[in-house]
Amino acid sequence: MAAAACGGSDSTTTASSAGASSAPAAAKIKVGLAYDIGGRGDGSFNDAAAAGLDKAVSELGVDKKELEATQGETDAQKEERLRLLATGGYNPVVAVGFAYSASVAKVAKEFPDTKFAIVDDDAATGANITNLLFAEEQGSFLVGVAAALKSTKGNIGFVGGVDVPLIHKFEAGYEAGAKAVKPDIKIQTKYLSQPPDFSGFGDPAKGKTAAQGMYDAGADVVYQAAGGSGGGVFEAAKAAGAMAIGVDSDQAALPAYDKVKDVIITSMLKKVDVAVFDFLKNYASGTVKGGPTRYDLKAGGVDYSTTGGKIDDIKSKIDEYKQKIISGEITVPST
Repeated sequence: MAAAACGGSDSTTTASSAGASSAPAAAKIKVGLAYDIGGRGDGSFNDAAAAGLDKAVSELGVDKKELEATQGETDAQKEERLRLLATGGYNPVVAVGFAYSASVAKVAKEFPDTKFAIVDDDAATGANITNLLFAEEQGSFLVGVAAALKSTKGNIGFVGGVDVPLIHKFEAGYEAGAKAVKPDIKIQTKYLSQPPDFSGFGDPAKGKTAAQGMYDAGADVVYQAAGGSGGGVFEAAKAAGAMAIGVDSDQAALPAYDKVKDVIITSMLKKVDVAVFDFLKNYASGTVKGGPTRYDLKAGGVDYSTTGGKIDDIKSKIDEYKQKIISGEITVPST
């Protein structure tokens, strides 16, 4: 997941000096997708991107090639993955996560006729680069409201995968939402790894240990923005008889979390699937543009889930805050 500073825009307007591309050739579109750590099957961020790709295969008839990242790899390895796709005739190429920022910036220059998209990064720029960004802090504010309303102890937690600006957005929004409900609420915070170590996005054991510490210290709700490590947070919640909040996908609805879904009261939805599909649809129609597209609450790019009915009793209160954010009455901090 990637470091994208929040702008003031509240629409999906693409801000770029680059014009729309010409329509692709009539030949079948070949899409290359490079995953972040965890890949397809992580039950989180990568799976959301995969869902957007699968929809493009089904509805647009594109071909696909998917490649995965490995723990501890270098930028050079990421560059080679992107080059492999570009030289193989895959166009467009989608990179999932801010860790690809430098690699996309470099490789896109080498292949000016190939369109690239990168999720969660606005630092990689170029006429053939589309930046798919999200207002994570807005969705996190809503689940912060839920956490504060559901907590009986006035003590909640946040587990971040890696200590980077992107995950700070999740933490900032969550804290703001919780404090909007209960100004004196206690919020425990733990990051699982520090860059350049990105293992915090793929280490469920670390996630479980961090969350266990929070529950032992009095928390009764923990929100995780930790990619594949989030499963460990759910396991800790189950063991503690407590509550947890998921991220990116509706995690209580995923088969991977069947054994712990009863502790997941909601998830912050980050619709990477929508962004990836929109980009591929625009490419197919010849209207894709370079530059940033931001998906926020108003655009339906972030939200919260209600699977399991565990927040049905407070949904109206959460939605009041949601409308205040959309209207601009509430501005959610991103740091």
